[in-house]
Amino acid sequence: MPKEKMRVAVAMSGGVDSSVAALLLHEQGVEVVGMSMHLYNLDLPDTAKFDTCCSLEDLDQARRVAEDVGFPHYVVDYTVGFEEAVVRPFIEAYASGLTPNPCVWCNDRVKFQPLLEHAQKLGCTHLATGHYARIVEHAGRLELRRPADRQKDQTYFLFSLDESQLAQTLFPLGDLTKAQVRERAKAAGLVTAGKPESQDICFIPDGDIVNFLEAEIETTTPGRIIRRDGEVLGEHEGIHRYTIGQRRGLGVSYAEPLYVSELRPDSGDVVVSTRDELGRDGARVGDVRWVNGRPDGPVSCAVQVRYRSRPVPATVEPVGERAMVWFEDGLTEVVSPGQACVFYDGDRVLGGGWIEAGLDR
Repeated sequence: MPKEKMRVAVAMSGGVDSSVAALLLHEQGVEVVGMSMHLYNLDLPDTAKFDTCCSLEDLDQARRVAEDVGFPHYVVDYTVGFEEAVVRPFIEAYASGLTPNPCVWCNDRVKFQPLLEHAQKLGCTHLATGHYARIVEHAGRLELRRPADRQKDQTYFLFSLDESQLAQTLFPLGDLTKAQVRERAKAAGLVTAGKPESQDICFIPDGDIVNFLEAEIETTTPGRIIRRDGEVLGEHEGIHRYTIGQRRGLGVSYAEPLYVSELRPDSGDVVVSTRDELGRDGARVGDVRWVNGRPDGPVSCAVQVRYRSRPVPATVEPVGERAMVWFEDGLTEVVSPGQACVFYDGDRVLGGGWIEAGLDR
């Protein structure tokens, strides 16, 4: 629990969660400093309304919350850093046949360390956010754990935080449900109380990823749609139009439903498979981070290969900065290179990394 006289920067996106995080700390006697990041510029009509975060309207609402509650608010211009750390890698990943998750990148590369550094310049000792997650002290260590509201669990996006960062971070909403957060916002009269959830990728507010990519990628290469045995079923206009696991919009007919199971950027081939053919025995995971330090040997745990996927039992074998993940009973859903694979021991986050490839024994 935060102590009075602490000076804490709160990352404010302009949504109800970060607004209530700031409100709760302020009510506890913490000296709150609101900080919002200006991440991107969009040339959109004034009437455009999208369910994204961090827009200019969001920044204004964050300012209004700070003004109404009674604490200072600053906006940090991070448009260049966001472009370099998130937007360009997102485009390059799709062009390379990967299926990236830019929200994980944003938390890892943009929101935490840069904001914490700015916060320290303002004399703050901690950074608080509106994420649904908990930091628990156990046996002398700080652990990252799932929140009370499992439907809003955001620990999947936070696996790259290490113990030193957890020591400077607060998650005020970790023990609350989303309904309770909205109730607190409504009771306080916050302008964000009834604001809907952000849904789309913030820099693609209309949700049309293909259109965005085709405006950014200089050249796209047509290719074949094939089965794993090489049977040609059709042609396509570029692998950036497809993601692993995609079923709709393939433009080919077959006796059974087909799903994208592999993207081959070198040849331009899109490989499709039936549902029974999608499962893999494991995954090679790169750039692995461990919250409380790298284990000495294999770890039996549960893993999530997508944000909303169910955790499955697995053995994680650390190999340098990588890990070999072997699913206990094989995985019945697709493994997507570019997505995060996060390791859990019960509700505790052990770490995670980025899926490089699916594996078969």
